[in-house]
Amino acid sequence: MALPQAILALLVDRPQSGYDLTKNFEKSVGCFWKATHQQIYRDLAKLEAQGWVQAEAVPQEGRPDKKLYTITALGKQHLTDWIAEPCDTTAVKEALLIKVFVGAMVPSHVIQRQLEQHRQLHQAKLAGYHQTEATFFQNPETLPAKARLQYLVLRNGIRYETYWIDWCEEAIAYLQTVSGQN
Repeated sequence: MALPQAILALLVDRPQSGYDLTKNFEKSVGCFWKATHQQIYRDLAKLEAQGWVQAEAVPQEGRPDKKLYTITALGKQHLTDWIAEPCDTTAVKEALLIKVFVGAMVPSHVIQRQLEQHRQLHQAKLAGYHQTEATFFQNPETLPAKARLQYLVLRNGIRYETYWIDWCEEAIAYLQTVSGQN
């Protein structure tokens, strides 16, 4: 996935400013795609140059004009074409796995502490996802088509966090078992 498509996806429902996009990015697609404020603004300029979005200057009192971005018909066509294209899996970029891979350089408790911290981070994310599920997806079988697809993405996030929690617990238990054998 590319950042331009993520931005276009957020503009499908309503026009947004760059600030709003940055804020909404984190609350929606931000759980599986990361982007900085600067990256979003840079790509908005590129999308506008390609004709995929258009910006309207909205005057603000005592502040610079705000740009409100709207996806164009060309942008919607691009997004539709992009959705139909096959995509590859994304390589895992996980610093914790490098630490575990080379963890023999430090005492076992250092790696176990890293695993425990990581487990706690994933538990917090999982709790947030469960809260979103309880708030917005109480009856998944009755959801309209768009919400069903968003629910599937949320379910992927729940399974992803659950996987990491399970793996961290497995790794901690394994290291505790084998460190007693040394």
